[in-house]
Order: sequence, then structure tokens, then C-alpha cells
Amino acid sequence: MTRPAPLPSAAADPFADRRLHPRVAVALPAFLIVAGQRHSVQIVDLSAGGAKLRGELPPIAGTRVGLDFGSGPSEGSARWQDGPFVGLSFTTALSEREVAALADRSAALVARMRG
Repeated sequence: MTRPAPLPSAAADPFADRRLHPRVAVALPAFLIVAGQRHSVQIVDLSAGGAKLRGELPPIAGTRVGLDFGSGPSEGSARWQDGPFVGLSFTTALSEREVAALADRSAALVARMRG
């Protein structure tokens, strides 16, 4: 009986995608709340566990934040920052229904802008 080859570990591949939730590309305006200050951002991708944002932001990596995308703020932390991009990890995961609703809202906004 042959055994399947072991899967490579994340340590063996530093570029492995270790996300628990699938990402969805979106284009949604939102506000990032950092130390009580609201910053206008655009959500460029989203999953139940977090989001990638683009905006003019001060250095915030490692900071607790809130993300307000119209249905009340979701709390989380800024995990990384690279130029105008910031990766967030939500404290409490969004439901599949919330992610789908936000993806639908993004698609409607894009259609409206084009049309």
C-alpha cells in the first residue's frame, strides 16, 4: 500500500496562503476607525476573517481598529501595512451571508459607475 506524499508545510513555503476563509474581490467605500479618528478607505478584498484596504493612512500595523462599511463597525486589528494597503483581521468573523451581501453591494456599485 502506498502512502500519499505529505503536504508541504507553511514553514517550507513562506508564500503559502494560510487564510481560513476565501477572499472576494470588491470595491467598497468604508471608514477605518483608528484611535477615534475616521479615515476614508476602499475595501479591495474581503473574507469572513478580514479585509484588504487601500487608503491614505498613518502607520497602523499592529493597531486595534474598527471598519465601518455601512452596517456598523467590525472590530479587528491591522495585521500588516504596505504603502497604501492595509490587511485587517476581524475579531469576530463575518457570516457568509454578510460577505455575500457586501460582494453584491460592490457589484451593484461597479455596475452603477459603468452605466
